[in-house]
Amino acid sequence: MKKPVIALTMGDPAGIGPEIAVKAAANPELSGMAEIIVYGCPDIIKTAAERFANGRMPQVEPIGDLRLEEVAVAEASAPCGIAARNAVIQATKDAIAGKVDAIVTAPMNKASVNLAGIPFTGHTELVAELCNCDSFAMMQSAGKLRVAFVTTHIPLSDVPAEATAERISEVAHLLENAVKAEGIDSPKLAAAAINPHAGENGYMGNEDETTVKPTLAKLQSEGMNIDGPFPPDTLFIETIRSKYDGILSMYHDQGHIPFKMLAFDRGVNSTLGLPIIRTSVDHGTAFEIAWQGVADTGSLEAAVRLAVIRAKHK
Repeated sequence: MKKPVIALTMGDPAGIGPEIAVKAAANPELSGMAEIIVYGCPDIIKTAAERFANGRMPQVEPIGDLRLEEVAVAEASAPCGIAARNAVIQATKDAIAGKVDAIVTAPMNKASVNLAGIPFTGHTELVAELCNCDSFAMMQSAGKLRVAFVTTHIPLSDVPAEATAERISEVAHLLENAVKAEGIDSPKLAAAAINPHAGENGYMGNEDETTVKPTLAKLQSEGMNIDGPFPPDTLFIETIRSKYDGILSMYHDQGHIPFKMLAFDRGVNSTLGLPIIRTSVDHGTAFEIAWQGVADTGSLEAAVRLAVIRAKHK
């Protein structure tokens, strides 16, 4: 079988993205399972390969001409934001056109893009917009631990209004389909509550009574195997989470904090509902250790492996 072609974006040049990208591309295990093309500025990729990959230059799709000497390492800047964003845009377009089988994204810095005057909330939203996709969701995964998010990059005060019955149902179906795509025919799912203690029958907020519980009941009546809503502070305890193939989280930190405590060095961020395959690291640009040769590649390597698995079963 022909190896899938993976577009690996370099991430923010001022962060750890270029370092972990060239390391991953040089990994014999990964290069043996996929043709990896690093999208980004050639000078930055070349310098990163010389410093961190024993000079093993990956295949490069040149996007932009920013040079490392022009980069303020470990600082947010508009030029770096533009360079990182352009790499993602081109990789996504190539995936839509069928030139690559999947895209894997190294971390970007949201502030850098916004400094360029371009509103940016994250990869998830950017890639979905480029794909003209309205039904999508973020998922964090590491083996059997899978967490999909009803809401993501919005203020906490907006969560109750955005976590509608329609949105909860939509993300539950996206999560169920994602689990099935990994070979589990009858997924068992769990949903977190919005409020502490699942609202204590309305004494700690009524959203779980008026929205979450009726929505889950409807999904169950339609044949989905989903339990909840669970109090968020106990759902991720091993004896509970291990019973489920996927967890529905109502907002960003509710799911991200426990997930990253459990699987930070091997977690994968992926976007569900897209017409293309997109996976990513589950961490940021780590400016504090940028260009020092100490960045861990575990999450990015896991993202490449998952992209390959999905590409083979597409």
